[in-house]
Amino acid sequence: MRILYFHQHFSTPQGSTGIRSYEMAKRLIKHGHHVTMVCGSYGGGNTGLTVDFIRGKRQGQVEGINIIEFDLAYSNADGFIKRASTFSKFALKSIGIALSHKYDVVFATTTPLTAGIPGIFARWFRRKTFVFEVRDLWPELPKEMGVITNPAVLAMMSALEWMSYRSAHRCIGLSPGIVEGIKKRGVAADKVALVPNGCDLSIFGQEVLPWRPEGVTESDLMAIFTGTHGMANGLDAALNAASVLKKRGRTDIKIVFVGQGKLKSQLVARAKSEQLDNVIFHDPVNKAKLAELMQCADVGLQLLSNIPAFYYGTSPNKFFDYISAGLPVLNNYPGWLAGMITEHNCGYSVEPDNPIAFADALEHAADNKAALPKMGENAKALAKREFNRYELADKWVAWVTGANQ
Repeated sequence: MRILYFHQHFSTPQGSTGIRSYEMAKRLIKHGHHVTMVCGSYGGGNTGLTVDFIRGKRQGQVEGINIIEFDLAYSNADGFIKRASTFSKFALKSIGIALSHKYDVVFATTTPLTAGIPGIFARWFRRKTFVFEVRDLWPELPKEMGVITNPAVLAMMSALEWMSYRSAHRCIGLSPGIVEGIKKRGVAADKVALVPNGCDLSIFGQEVLPWRPEGVTESDLMAIFTGTHGMANGLDAALNAASVLKKRGRTDIKIVFVGQGKLKSQLVARAKSEQLDNVIFHDPVNKAKLAELMQCADVGLQLLSNIPAFYYGTSPNKFFDYISAGLPVLNNYPGWLAGMITEHNCGYSVEPDNPIAFADALEHAADNKAALPKMGENAKALAKREFNRYELADKWVAWVTGANQ
């Protein structure tokens, strides 16, 4: 079967971002299917293509995946207007691909929400099978975050969301809340499947050469955050906890941020202004280097802004990376991940917007290091038992290809 796969932010493991689409494409190929991946140029991503762009596009094959990459650079640090423009340009170019290429199933994954547009055209103008994957609920999330407040824009986004769901033969949600959100928009339950992000046990489950960033000693408790430094992540919560720890004189606890994003410069400036020498910033690294860092870390930080839509409506890559590596997780918001952490005793769950509780949890970890390996074992057991990416990918492949039968 020929799958036309749209993911604007696609990356191979050589990049420093999520690789769900890479893993799913590889699994499709393993099952004997042909995959054409259509994407843009994502900051922190790496498509594997190195040839020059010709008239705004380059093509090639990477590990059996046929890739069409548009020269549309995107970064989380871009402003709203620039991001909207990039999303729109990608959608328009993708429509051309959807209307001209040979394929059996068109698959599109968010974000952005405009990813569904080529699928809509494929369904109604070429009568092709369309499967739509939802990674975040739009426009609910940007509305609750206050990122988008214009009623007209929100109305257009809501209409696009509805049209994408109603056009799709099948949908996939990455978290329980996303699945419920899709159903609430009128999609029948038997047309929606839950396939969360999975654990890359082949990357994070192996013995590697560990390393610690400059400024972190072997005796320090190292708590790491790996991911985007943006509004959604609420990383000031970690700086607030770092401030509490500094006042308590806990120089043996270091918080390490690995990644990039729109708010990174502000976070760095704040840490410098407040002389938070217990906070260390590091540039993004690829998955192999990240696995080496996690081998030496003590706690993984799963942080988000205190937005109710996040509680059950996200499936963050970093959480699954942490448990893949056998790291205890400190989570700072309620929801389905907090419930798993508590139920399986694989870390700490603290209430949001409470720097004292956040700092207390890190102190407890530092004072009870002997208990951390058991939490890590519980985390890895959870990863293997419920979130093995290969098993989830097989479920995903069966759901996507089954839509055309």
